[in-house]
Amino acid sequence: MLKKLKLGLLPKVLIAIALGILLGNWMPHWGIRIFVTFNDIFSQLLGFLVPLIILGMVAPAIGDMGKKAGKMLLITVVLAYAATLFAGFMSYGTAMLTFPHVVDINQISHSLTDENNLTPYFSMSIPPLMSVMTALMLSFLLGLGISKIKGNSLKNMLDEFKSIISMAIEKVIIPLLPLHIFGIFLNITQSGQIASMLSLFIKIIGIIFALHVLVLLIQYTIAGIVTKRNPFKLLYTMMPAYFTALGTQSSAATIPVTLKQTLSNKVNPDVADFVIPLCATIHLSGSTLKIVACAIALMLMHGDAVVASDMIYFICMLGVVMVAAPGVPGGAIMASISVLQSILGFNEPQIALMIALYITMDNFGTACNVTGDGALALIIDKIYKKR
Repeated sequence: MLKKLKLGLLPKVLIAIALGILLGNWMPHWGIRIFVTFNDIFSQLLGFLVPLIILGMVAPAIGDMGKKAGKMLLITVVLAYAATLFAGFMSYGTAMLTFPHVVDINQISHSLTDENNLTPYFSMSIPPLMSVMTALMLSFLLGLGISKIKGNSLKNMLDEFKSIISMAIEKVIIPLLPLHIFGIFLNITQSGQIASMLSLFIKIIGIIFALHVLVLLIQYTIAGIVTKRNPFKLLYTMMPAYFTALGTQSSAATIPVTLKQTLSNKVNPDVADFVIPLCATIHLSGSTLKIVACAIALMLMHGDAVVASDMIYFICMLGVVMVAAPGVPGGAIMASISVLQSILGFNEPQIALMIALYITMDNFGTACNVTGDGALALIIDKIYKKR
């Protein structure tokens, strides 16, 4: 029975947080420093992999889209990206209106600074092969290039490289994440700020969940107006996909149910067969909304200024780097680490807390993504019926 019991990523992260809080109150500093040392090495490994994740995921995705050239592809990509940006900017606006009244900077910010945390026994430097922006530009170059040339050698190589990167994430990074988060919460707990931080986390999660609901209502209201149908009935029909995604935590794994419910909404099968699988990798409204809100909350906690120009750039780039994020729980946050570090300047504790916050609500973000795919399919179907 014990061998058959397999915990998902979310339960493991929650257990890691709970153990970190409990043990951080009495574990001696020398013991905590062991996990701090592990976290330092893990962060170096993650920093090394981030540019490779961008190159391995984005380049093949752009190449695949380019080979499906056509007006439906263009319309789907534009609508999916627009929906993702809308969710990101709505999250940004809401967070700036509400979070300053929720986050007590004076009470919490010093718990995220390195000065108040224990140091590792030793450090190991693992410099990345290239910068994040270099990896992103190279991904665009290779992706657009392989979409134009007739040969498949480079495409096959990139596909194999993507498989290697996906395996590294799924077999190394994701399994070690709970231990990494455990170490972070050990360190935070011994600083005496965990109670205030948990109270803040609960408030943030509540606001983000409300935003997920609002995004879906807006998407299906627009779809209802375009198709001249009842948006609430359309949304209700997609609920099986929503609840399936809550369980799978994967847009890709939910595709069969999303497709079935989209067809139940009387979308043309040819349109549904094309739009739903594509949107499973390029439409990430729920994930973008969640990452933007969590990022702003942690910046306020750290006492950092939230600069409008940086956030606009961050949201626009976020919609790009998460394209074709690995089909594993937490894949989107892994891909977004690059822009969190390069644009917003996140440090190790902030990245770890981002991961913890994100995975805590990963189910709901994925459910928002796949349910919104049905709304986009309805709009695209209406556009093609007019042709």
